[in-house]
Amino acid sequence: MKRFYAIGMPMVALILCFTFTLHLHRSSAADAGLPFDDITQNFATEAIVNLSKINLISGTGGRTFEPTKAITRAELVALLDRLLGMTPVSSAIPSFSDVPKTAWYYEWVQPAIQLGIAQGTSNALFEPNRPVTREEAAVLMARALKQPAVSPPADSQYVDQDQIHSWALPSVYQLSHLGIIEGDSGSYRPEDSITRQEATVMMYRAWTRPGWSEQIRATPPQRIQLGWQYGETTRQFEQQVAQSEVNTVSPRWFYLGKTSTVEDHTDTSLIEWAHNNGKKVWAMVGNHSDQEISHQMLSQSDQRQAFILKLTELVRKYGIDGLNIDFENIGPQDRNSFTTFIKELSQQMKTIPAVLSVNVSPDFGMDWTEVFDYSELGKTADYVILMGYDEHWGGAPEAGSVSSLPWLRHGIETLLKQVPARKVILALPLYTRNWTISSEGKTTSADWSLVQQNQTVNDRRLSTSWNNTLGQYYAQYSDKAMLNKLWLEDGRSLSRKAMLGEAHSLAGYGYWYMGGESVDIWTSLRNVVKFGSYSFS
Repeated sequence: MKRFYAIGMPMVALILCFTFTLHLHRSSAADAGLPFDDITQNFATEAIVNLSKINLISGTGGRTFEPTKAITRAELVALLDRLLGMTPVSSAIPSFSDVPKTAWYYEWVQPAIQLGIAQGTSNALFEPNRPVTREEAAVLMARALKQPAVSPPADSQYVDQDQIHSWALPSVYQLSHLGIIEGDSGSYRPEDSITRQEATVMMYRAWTRPGWSEQIRATPPQRIQLGWQYGETTRQFEQQVAQSEVNTVSPRWFYLGKTSTVEDHTDTSLIEWAHNNGKKVWAMVGNHSDQEISHQMLSQSDQRQAFILKLTELVRKYGIDGLNIDFENIGPQDRNSFTTFIKELSQQMKTIPAVLSVNVSPDFGMDWTEVFDYSELGKTADYVILMGYDEHWGGAPEAGSVSSLPWLRHGIETLLKQVPARKVILALPLYTRNWTISSEGKTTSADWSLVQQNQTVNDRRLSTSWNNTLGQYYAQYSDKAMLNKLWLEDGRSLSRKAMLGEAHSLAGYGYWYMGGESVDIWTSLRNVVKFGSYSFS
């Protein structure tokens, strides 16, 4: 008992002293108006206080911030997403095996990956819980702020500059030049872990730089977001549009008939619904991919004029906002007459007035696209819609992507040489194809919605591999001795495509087809448009 008191009494006193000191510290922190009990007045206090007030940062629990704790990769990308005003994305396809859907950071890692702000440490791993070094933090911040990779001057800015890796040096230099990051007594300490308070200061300096937070807080720019109806009832179509970013609907209502008449399948209830919900209606005009009847109408002036006048009459009658011309499988011999058709129809639409858009395929020197005179169509139509899909079409002899990044980039750049960007709408695929190769080597394909694609990936627990060149995931599986190949379309692949559009300031995007998507892609694409509007200079 004596031994107990001899040891126990000082211990009790120590506990009481610690409790009293902790209480005093909490009281002083609260009295000083500090949001956390474990921060003190230092270089980071202003940043922590002000960013916590606007909910850009939070503590690690209760009134604890742990300012000197190393920040992890997952924590830093979450902070950067919040700084940029990005919305968390619950992607249907996980990017990395060590970023499970159940993790708190899953929805924060996805936008950073989709926008190219962050990368994995390998094709399969992200290492979300690994501490971030100071040079890695500079690279991530530079990407988030869309800073150019500038070459640093020959003279050393930091005494330990030779220890900064070459892949990080331009970012370190640029952010130092902007005053976003600083060294420590002349050193940068590139391989030291960046602490939570240091990361907060870095964010605060970006947030308070003149004009930058105003951009982030601004309403995202308006783009045309056109969604096509395909295989859905009017009610189903309305429900799909209602949960999307689409502001312009294009139902398949008008077709070229065999005697150059207009087949009319208008559902006026959709027009009423769209207008009541602030959306435009651009009715699609198709030709059933019939080359013969298309040639007959286009090449004969009287039939062409009759078709145009009937379309104009219907647009007026129903109060439609515009037309979307989707003529496919037209022969090269009809190039001039198709251009004339669009010119004459455009003149009639202007009398209403109503918008005229025309769909074209990417030009790769094939007969399929020879009919499209990009330059003349761009002069007469209000919008030219590039159908950015069917790189490998249904029935193609070789399996491949519906829309790979290099293929799409070439298509956009070729079109923009002849049509101004303000008139170009980029149409993106909300579908893919499941390619089946038999044991004899015969290739067939089936069109799949993204919902069907995602269900197959999840049900079969397929391993997906990201191909950075193509900008897509790839997966394969065997079924009844048949090899199946999938080039996936998801929030990440579609974001990369939309980023091409933002880089060229295109007028907007189209989606073939509504109902094919998983709902997460709308959040991804909204982030792309918002991020694309930033110019931090």
